[in-house]
Amino acid sequence: MRVPGDKSISHRAVMLGSLAEGVTRVSGLLEGEDVLSTLGAFRAMGVRAEGPDGGMLVVHGAGMRGLRSPSEPLDMGNSGTAMRLMAGILAGQSFDSVLIGDESLSKRPMKRVAEPLARMGAVIETAEGGRPPLRIRGGQRLRGIDYAMPMASAQVKSSLLLAGLYAEGITSVTEPAPTRDHTERMLRGFGYDVETGAGQVRLRGGGKLRACDIDVPSDISSATFFLVGASIAPGSDLLLQHVGINPTRIGVLNILKLMGGDLELLNAREAGGEPVADIRVRHAVLRGVRIPEDQVPLAIDEFPALFIAAACADGETVLTGAHELRVKESDRIAVMAEGLNCLGVTAQETPDGIVIRGGKFGGGAVDSRGDHRIAMSFAMAALRATGPVTVNDCKNVATSFPGFAELAARAGLGITARD
Repeated sequence: MRVPGDKSISHRAVMLGSLAEGVTRVSGLLEGEDVLSTLGAFRAMGVRAEGPDGGMLVVHGAGMRGLRSPSEPLDMGNSGTAMRLMAGILAGQSFDSVLIGDESLSKRPMKRVAEPLARMGAVIETAEGGRPPLRIRGGQRLRGIDYAMPMASAQVKSSLLLAGLYAEGITSVTEPAPTRDHTERMLRGFGYDVETGAGQVRLRGGGKLRACDIDVPSDISSATFFLVGASIAPGSDLLLQHVGINPTRIGVLNILKLMGGDLELLNAREAGGEPVADIRVRHAVLRGVRIPEDQVPLAIDEFPALFIAAACADGETVLTGAHELRVKESDRIAVMAEGLNCLGVTAQETPDGIVIRGGKFGGGAVDSRGDHRIAMSFAMAALRATGPVTVNDCKNVATSFPGFAELAARAGLGITARD
């Protein structure tokens, strides 16, 4: 089976394709609501695009200075990635703009990008507590800065690099731990010089992007639900095709292997500058582990599903150093702990993580709190529950994984979706 395209790469393909000179052709684009919000924002700023249709999108780039002032606020929907990266791009424009989002996104912290962008010369107003909407004043003179991130965040790094395209001089970002490097890879694919090394990324402003073709690999975050599902369900043997295995994203593979998972990478290759492979996963008896903190940034979006693996493992799984999970689409530590306890799993929150004792658990009703990854994770928990599992508030699943229920059913999960 093949899961939809990588959301992070799809966002960046739309963004850089819109800023490039020439025509960018994207295949494998994720047609989820988050990516469509990004595409809608650029269309509102005058970018012409054909599609998406069957994962194909053709973007007629406007060039670095070709975006036009939008007539209304740009709605980023549920996407924190889109809002934070767009803030960097819009900080360098000649026109004013406003970024808004849905109820969930409107609660998420944006000071982490607004403050370093202000150091570059951007003028960004936030709502109380540094929350959206973001009001960005155009016509500012941006200057490159040397910024040491207080916490590992690919979104902050990418926002500053995108603003750095418009800044005078060199923008340098130092990260305390490796984070996903899709922005750096894709900038190089568009012909922009980016220097990396020793935990630092540097680029000089004032250059141009040249259009290129992009083949988006399957999203390892989406594949994770099936990696966990096949690991915990006796008799499973599943091949996931064309999955992105970027070294900054493979924490889930490392953690599942540490737990005793049976995973094999086949047909490793490169597509559009990104490493990809087919992943074969078979059922295995998992064991509880203490998750190494150096793996946390490499698996930050995959932890809801990994918590389900922990619930099915022998012994205790301990996660620390993951405070970032509390400021995702929901407080993923609190909401997962609540749902696991509802099913009879012993799950204890800690300030920056969770302790889960694996074993048998029952069915029941859990509330995903509108968080798409939590909803899909608890769907997989039903593979080992002694009774049916009902997951409520699932409408946001379409933001990252359109067609999840149908694909899960085809893989063998007894699943019914209803309004």
